[in-house]
Amino acid sequence: MNFFKRLEGVFFNPRHVFDSLAAKPVWADALIVVLVALIAFNLLVAPYLQKDQLQLMQGNAALKERIGDDAYARMIERTEHPSQGSRIIQTFVTTPLFYLAALLLQCMILLILGRFLSSQGTYVQVLAAFLHASLVDKLFGSGVRLALALTRKSVMQTSTSLALLFPKMEVTSTPYIALVQFDFFQLWLFGILAFGLAAVFKITLKKALFLSYGLWFLKALVNISIAMIGMSFLQ
Repeated sequence: MNFFKRLEGVFFNPRHVFDSLAAKPVWADALIVVLVALIAFNLLVAPYLQKDQLQLMQGNAALKERIGDDAYARMIERTEHPSQGSRIIQTFVTTPLFYLAALLLQCMILLILGRFLSSQGTYVQVLAAFLHASLVDKLFGSGVRLALALTRKSVMQTSTSLALLFPKMEVTSTPYIALVQFDFFQLWLFGILAFGLAAVFKITLKKALFLSYGLWFLKALVNISIAMIGMSFLQ
């Protein structure tokens, strides 16, 4: 099954695609597409993300007092006028490497948790399933978020999560950070991933859903913790 048939199947016939991947795991082409989509999205939204970061830092008296006038001025200058080299490294090196590390770790966690339910399945099978499920978020989801960001001229004010229901909520608040985790495309991703885990571990779909959304829950907790630590630095 070629990549385009697998891509179509992820959206319209996931059980067949993941049964095929469990029998013959392929992942390289899906990884390339996901990384290209990730890099392209970051390139296009970079100006709006830069503006959002400046708005959070400029006029932040608490931050200025904590780090000092000189350090604060340098931080503003670096954010407002980043070097070309730092832009390239951030977009083409740091972000892809961070995604790869997170991807490999999540697949390892899934394999470990899967061992409590089944003796079947390999790491490569889990990796192939996760990458193909990720196409939902990295292609379709990123496309929707990109359209919203370009329309609103902001990244932080853009969401495809439950936070959409509360447009006046402060983006640095704890409730907003928690609501952002309930992203429609992330929930869709982990729902589709359950078909892959069921095929890989030879378990029922019900157990696979529990396993898949268990990882989503752990991921959400980590994301909330990281975001709150980051926001506390600005307060």
